[in-house]
Amino acid sequence: MTRIIEFLIALGIVAGLFVIIGVCLPGERHITESIETNRKMTIVYDTVNSLRRFKDWNPLVLRDPAVDLKLSGPASGVGATLDFSSKDLGNGSWKITESEENKRVVIAVEDPTKGHDKVTTFTLEPTGKGGRNVKITQDYSVKYGFDLFGRYAGLYVSRQIGDDIKMGLSRMANMLATVPNVDYRTAEAPLTDLAIVEVPAEDLLVVNAGNVDRGQDTITKSIKDNQEWIKRVMEANGLEAAGPFRIITTDFGAEKYAFDIAQPVKKKGTEGTAAEELSVKIDGGAPVKYVRAAPHRSAHAAYTGHMAGLDIARNALRAWAVTNGSEVVDRPYESWKDGLDKSFTPEGTYDIYWAVK
Repeated sequence: MTRIIEFLIALGIVAGLFVIIGVCLPGERHITESIETNRKMTIVYDTVNSLRRFKDWNPLVLRDPAVDLKLSGPASGVGATLDFSSKDLGNGSWKITESEENKRVVIAVEDPTKGHDKVTTFTLEPTGKGGRNVKITQDYSVKYGFDLFGRYAGLYVSRQIGDDIKMGLSRMANMLATVPNVDYRTAEAPLTDLAIVEVPAEDLLVVNAGNVDRGQDTITKSIKDNQEWIKRVMEANGLEAAGPFRIITTDFGAEKYAFDIAQPVKKKGTEGTAAEELSVKIDGGAPVKYVRAAPHRSAHAAYTGHMAGLDIARNALRAWAVTNGSEVVDRPYESWKDGLDKSFTPEGTYDIYWAVK
């Protein structure tokens, strides 16, 4: 009996100490980590203001590669939500609750760990010479109130959540390094109508222009000469243009430009694109081939300017697509809406396309 009493007294002392220490422990925790990137502010802000690339940087996916992620709400900004479900990690969500352009994004976090009112905030600050780099600071806060077990769990937040934040920021910086460093919202690349669009099936006559010098005269001559071949095939097959010609870029080098010329076509007198492939006969000597392009999704932007600015514009479109969670595939192309001569002036207008998965 005495031993039982001693045991109960000891147990009471332990419980009392547990309560006393728990009450003395902080009722909330706060962690801050930072990293720096040389990507443009627009790219960094759009990355943290959307959850579409969450899987590419957040350690949650490393801890359970089979985790189920589901996006809902707007594509970015307040209300954008990512729900996750995992057999090992449980269920939870990230939801953007505040957003200040190029400055701050606040995200409410729900997960099975102890605590409530969990919030992570990304603060962006220009840094480095001339403010060319961006300092990304991620804060995490959690409240435990009078949950003593939660307060004890808070002792390990720096190691558990803190380590995840460090890893996540490092992975984010590595991910950002793969994005073309072009600001698609400034005069550097004056793009408009940025969107992911559905491109229908098309009938194309295509000529490989080879690898020509990057001078205006050589590019113009190559396009004109190959357009003449395409015109002959169109006339021989009763075809007409179904839109402006396009240039498909293979490589835009420092001195050389490798590209194809493509002309969308249709049977004369018909409306729209044929439901089935055209029957096109091409003489053996013509360097033209007929291509039935399958319908696909594509990143799209409108651009106005000299043809020489198209390389930056293409990279800007790719940067926008990748930042918004799309992976570009194949080669980019532009529809030269004003014909050849005007495209070598500041008034040239183009529709730029880059297919995405």
